[in-house]
Amino acid sequence: MRQVQKYIALLLLLSVSQIATAQYGAQKRGDYYFGQFSYAKAIKEYEKMIEGDFNMEYAHQQLAECYLLIRDFKKSLPHFEAIINNTSIPTDYYFKYGMALYSNGQHKAAEKWLRKYKKYNKNDSRLKRFLKDGSLASVVFNSRQRYDISPVPFNSEESDFGVFTRGEDLYFASSRRDQVSGDAYGWNEEPWLDIFKVKENNAASVPVKIAGDINTKFHESSMIFTTDYKKDTVIYFTRNNYYKKKEGYGAKDEINLKVYSAIQVDGEWMVNRNLRINSDYYSTGHPYISPDGRRLYYTSDRPGGYGGTDIYYSEIHERGGIGIAINAGPIINTEGNEMFPFVNKEGRLFFSSDGHVGFGQMDVFSAVMDGQEKIIDVINLGKPINSASDDFGYYSHEDGMTGYISSNREGGQGSDDIYQFTFTPSLSVEGYVIDGVNNQALDNVRITLYDQGTNTKVGEMVTDQDGYYKMFINRNSNYMIEAVRKTHPHKSVFFNTHNIPRTTRLVQQNIVLEPVMDLKVLADLNKIYFDFNKSNIRPDAARELDKVVKLMTETYPEMVIRLEAHTDPVGSHRYNDALSERRAKSTYEYLIAKGVPKSHILSYKGFGKRKTINGCTGKQDCDDQELELNRRTEFPIIQIKNHLDKGIDRSITKSK
Repeated sequence: MRQVQKYIALLLLLSVSQIATAQYGAQKRGDYYFGQFSYAKAIKEYEKMIEGDFNMEYAHQQLAECYLLIRDFKKSLPHFEAIINNTSIPTDYYFKYGMALYSNGQHKAAEKWLRKYKKYNKNDSRLKRFLKDGSLASVVFNSRQRYDISPVPFNSEESDFGVFTRGEDLYFASSRRDQVSGDAYGWNEEPWLDIFKVKENNAASVPVKIAGDINTKFHESSMIFTTDYKKDTVIYFTRNNYYKKKEGYGAKDEINLKVYSAIQVDGEWMVNRNLRINSDYYSTGHPYISPDGRRLYYTSDRPGGYGGTDIYYSEIHERGGIGIAINAGPIINTEGNEMFPFVNKEGRLFFSSDGHVGFGQMDVFSAVMDGQEKIIDVINLGKPINSASDDFGYYSHEDGMTGYISSNREGGQGSDDIYQFTFTPSLSVEGYVIDGVNNQALDNVRITLYDQGTNTKVGEMVTDQDGYYKMFINRNSNYMIEAVRKTHPHKSVFFNTHNIPRTTRLVQQNIVLEPVMDLKVLADLNKIYFDFNKSNIRPDAARELDKVVKLMTETYPEMVIRLEAHTDPVGSHRYNDALSERRAKSTYEYLIAKGVPKSHILSYKGFGKRKTINGCTGKQDCDDQELELNRRTEFPIIQIKNHLDKGIDRSITKSK
């Protein structure tokens, strides 16, 4: 029978572990999509967590932010309301909740939460910035995540910009005098641009022009690789209107930009096509192909746009034809200039603009889409990606963690320089709290997080039904977690976030708590009453004893106890000894009848009035309530687990 019970317990444990793993998978996918700007996809995953009652506080936090970012303020509010009064919520959420209320037209309610936020963050200028540019998406995005940038080693004293990588090689446009021949370009008195390549991760690599006839006496830039309908590799790039050794001029005798394609012939890239989206009368350039190969994005100042230059796209047909030009719309395009489109792995559009409110002249932005892939807002990527100067040409690798931008900011080597960026995502600590004896998850453990550097409490929450917790933390910090539960002694766990890889989003810190050696606490036992001068088990006493049965047969099946009964001091020793002995025996027999193994109750004994707990000697010095305190049953724990066990399988701590 014991083997069957153990087998059932093992199955239950495995089931809990599998459920936890499945729910963690939803969280992991949600966090991935969130980091890739795919907020509608992230919402679906976080909703799975809500349905599975898994890490609810975190799911509500993320859902609130996702709905803010897709401008569905009304749907964000229930998720804020589910968490906003929790003591563990960062004060940053007061601001976000206030902005959500404000954007939903609830100005009076918004004012309350913004005042509360200001109490904790007196010098935060984000409210003014929000009211200035109206972009709640930018405020939310820049609250926890960070970019770091540094110049690449191959910048020259002239213009270098517009990165694309393929394999080991990095391609870019440059007007470096030592390698570009011909006349200077009147606009900046630099040579005309050519396309170069360099080994991406080799600081000693020297840039060289790409082989073939792509580079000419005019400008070439913004080169990308893709495949055609035959799955052959082709190049798209930007060039002045110069094709088959002929120059094209517009209505004002201007040489406009066009997008061309090239194919590889005998190891060299040969220009083979002038795309149908081009014209001699306006410019078209900066091509980028969506990851699925179905859409070509580009910049153009063609008639009918919203401003100077706009972002357009054309569908690419199955046989490779380029469809009509479609303007990306007024949420992307402004009265100013939008250019240099880039589309990441998840289909999110990035671009540069001097028409949206930013930090300087031209900034890098990302589009925000709803569940139907409709563009509904834009995000300013913030500093240091953006500066007081022109920042453009955003390009990231597939993981979104590294990439490049171009900028003419102060401190550069040339007029335009290329900068490498690294994206640092938000960091969280997560873990499971389990019982050190039975390996079961412990819910309702209060987890308090302290920053040891500042000696302040930075977060607090309770574990869910799976014993799971998660809180945001900072990098390069020292922390202490205090885990508190009535049934288990307090435990402090120390960890730090120094030397954690930048790409790490989660720090795992599982906690094992040993139970207290107090059966009344473990079973949440209330007073067990007996009628005066009687030893039979009353219904209310039976309910309490059933807690003991469950504790000893299910929660801690290896527990061994003694059973002791005590009386009040009224009456003789002989009378009380006999009464307490009967009560001890009836309690023992009840537990055994309910399934507690006889071997797990070493003894049962009545002590009469010999061990009073409050010094009472009789009715002359104690009232009825004080006397009753001595009429009690004690369950001293002798053993809570079999010390011959070789160890506990703590596999649940590894489940996600």
